[in-house]
Amino acid sequence: MHYQIEKYRRKLVADRSALPERIAFAAQDDIVIAAGDAALSRLAASVLGRLNCLALCAAAPALPFAHFLLHRTESSEREIVPRDTETRTFLHDIPILRHSDLGDDPAETIAHVLGNRKGIIVEGIGIVASGALTVEQAFINWSSVFHSTFIKYLEDVLEEGFKLPGEAQAFDDFRRQWLQPLTATGLQFKNGPLWEKADILDEMARVGRYTVERGLVDSFFGNISYSNGDLIYISQTASSLDELPGCIDPVPFENSSTVGITASSELVAHRRIFETAECRAILHGHPRFAVVMSMLCDEKEHCSITDCWKDCPRVRVMGGTPVVAGEIGAGGIAKSVPPVIAEPGRAIVYGHGVFTLGRVDFAEAFQALVDVENWCREEYFRRFDEIYGG
Repeated sequence: MHYQIEKYRRKLVADRSALPERIAFAAQDDIVIAAGDAALSRLAASVLGRLNCLALCAAAPALPFAHFLLHRTESSEREIVPRDTETRTFLHDIPILRHSDLGDDPAETIAHVLGNRKGIIVEGIGIVASGALTVEQAFINWSSVFHSTFIKYLEDVLEEGFKLPGEAQAFDDFRRQWLQPLTATGLQFKNGPLWEKADILDEMARVGRYTVERGLVDSFFGNISYSNGDLIYISQTASSLDELPGCIDPVPFENSSTVGITASSELVAHRRIFETAECRAILHGHPRFAVVMSMLCDEKEHCSITDCWKDCPRVRVMGGTPVVAGEIGAGGIAKSVPPVIAEPGRAIVYGHGVFTLGRVDFAEAFQALVDVENWCREEYFRRFDEIYGG
């Protein structure tokens, strides 16, 4: 258990998502084990003792976006509701607790609210997230809240500007210092086409790790696949892209076997892309600026559609990349992405992320993912500067 706690503490630090000195985990073994910041560790252990779960993560985000979101809401509001797919699918909404809500027993209040959600925002503490069965789940849920608050804050700032003292400076620090240049420089890719199983598995594991290390996806989300013509090698559902060895399924291309039952939930979409586009590699990530920009529509004020993320019939284009709507699975993305991705080799799904293709190997797919996110980052700040001045 100690090893698991240290592993996911290191991941939060490597992701640059949490302040290294303000991270704590608690986990239930024969006894409750807590590690990290002393005060947060005591709180985490106390909260965990009141919950029916195995692990808890309490950490202060490296960016103040969750803090700002809490204070930008009305005092009567008890949650924020980001519009991205990760929130809609896994979190539903994100409860917020202010100092005034915590009372004399903060651990009891936090446990009461967290008992119905996977992660919450607590004023003065940061993000607190639970793991039903594993320390990994606590890490995943914490990262999901960080991802969702990142996206919602950028959306809100672009639409509403700054409202709080310190926001403008913090946003400028984020833009000038926290964000790093996004590039594929220095990465090595095997030249395709790849035929041998060992080569394919090795390359998929390497590229999955690159995708996480370059910040193009949180480790748990996204998927990757490669086809040698007979088989589709695809990451398993619930697998972490930076830990893919042993978590890649070979699935018959013609779907003649049930082996795909553990494969990514996007297997049907990947198969249809392979069928309609001349490619061998598919990479799907959730780069944050692409997610933000996908939800900014110039026609929303004159449109009657409410659930844009699944019902919008339009194909918009951003920087040469088509943007489509669609639910996860066969009924949505598997229908909307394949018709638009073949020619440009890339497509953005509303509120969800980016699919890219490699005609023979992953070098092209990875570079396309980098290019899409860089364009979306530049366009976001272009719009921001146009509205508010740079």
